[in-house]
Parts: sequence; structure tokens; C-alpha cells
Amino acid sequence: MRLEGKTALITGGAQGIGKEIAIKLASEGANIAISDINLELAKETAAEIAKSGCKTMAVGGNVANFDDCKNMLAECVEQLGQINILVNNAGITRDGLVMRIKDADWDLVIDVNLKGTFNCIKAAVRYMSKQRSGKIINIASVVGEMGNVGQANYSASKGGVIALTKTVAREFAARGLNVNAVAPGFIVTAMTEKLSDKVKDELTKQIPMGKLGYPEDVANAVLFLSSEESSYITGQVISVNGGMYM
Repeated sequence: MRLEGKTALITGGAQGIGKEIAIKLASEGANIAISDINLELAKETAAEIAKSGCKTMAVGGNVANFDDCKNMLAECVEQLGQINILVNNAGITRDGLVMRIKDADWDLVIDVNLKGTFNCIKAAVRYMSKQRSGKIINIASVVGEMGNVGQANYSASKGGVIALTKTVAREFAARGLNVNAVAPGFIVTAMTEKLSDKVKDELTKQIPMGKLGYPEDVANAVLFLSSEESSYITGQVISVNGGMYM
């Protein structure tokens, strides 16, 4: 029970990788706040996780809106007493080649993925700085490190998340905060499950380990960065990509 007595807020935690992270942190004793733009689904996930015996709550909101982020953190602290771990997982894609990306799709991806991460950090450090401790884990992506055809907006947003992680780590190290990022590669999700076998095979060929990852692989990395075992690690990017980018 490495996180017993701790409280974690996971954005975009109602489903997919975010849900798996929430389940993993709860299994190690953390109380869990599920934040998601889909409040009803967040409530369902929180209720499901509560069966493990931890305290949970759900809060709705759009991370691209700073007031929503302030409210998320305030509700978390009010209902669960504190905030020790923030996992910035909320993210979207709107893929397209550079010449075809609409301005609205560029702005939306940057607003949610990059500005949303910034907004949540800005809201959380207010509490973490006062208690002089806290773990912030930002979910980046392998394409933020190496780029990807058809994902200029997504790659830029995740590359920005990596740079933001390093800057916030420097600014708040003296306050006892650990700020790191996890950069997943190709992970089996509902989205990848819709791909054809041919496309999956092509993706797999790009991975030295010869297989796609699973949400639990990402969750395990987040658990490590959330625990005291990573107390001397900050400003780092943990790649979970099967060797796709080294």
C-alpha cells in the first residue's frame, strides 16, 4: 500500500488509460478523484473504484478552462481533504496533414492537451506548495519526442507538455514537488482496437519489442512516479514505448 493516506486526482480518468491509472493508484491505497468532461461516466468509474474500499469522488469540467480546473482542485480538497498526486491525463486528437488541419482543430488540441495541463498544474501547485510536497505526472506521448505524420497538432501539444514538465520541475523543486512525465507509445485502447489487423501489424513493426503496450504498462509507470520510491526524480520523461523511440 505505497500510497496509503494519499489523494490523487486523475484528469480524463473516466475511461481508457486514465481509468487504468486510477484503478492502479487505488490498489495501492490512494483515495481517488476522477475528473472528466463526461461527469456521468466519471461518476460510474468512481463508484466502480470505490468498491475496492478507498474513498472516491467525481468532478466534471473542461481542463481547457482555468476556472473549471480551480473548481476541480477545490472540490477534491474539500471532499477528500488534500491533494498529493495530480495526473494530467486528459487529452484529445484531431489528426490531419499540416496542409489540411483546420485552425479550430489545431486550437482545440493545443487548448486541451497543453493549456489544460498547464491549467491543472497552476491550480494544484497552490495547494502542494503550501504543504511542501506533491507529485505531478503529465501524460505526454512518444510522438511528442519523435513526431508523427498527420499529427502536427498532437505532437506539438505533447512536445509542449514535456517542455512544461521540465520547467515546472525546476520552479517547484525547492518546494518539495516532483514533476515528471510519462510518454506512452502505441497502447491498446478502444481507439486502436478499431484499427485493421494490417494497420496493427504495421505499427508493431515499428516497435523493437514487437508488441503494443497496454494501459497497465502506463499505469505502472505513473504509480512509480507517484510513490516515495521516486522521491529523487524530477523533470524526467519515462518512456513506455517498447523501444519505439530511444
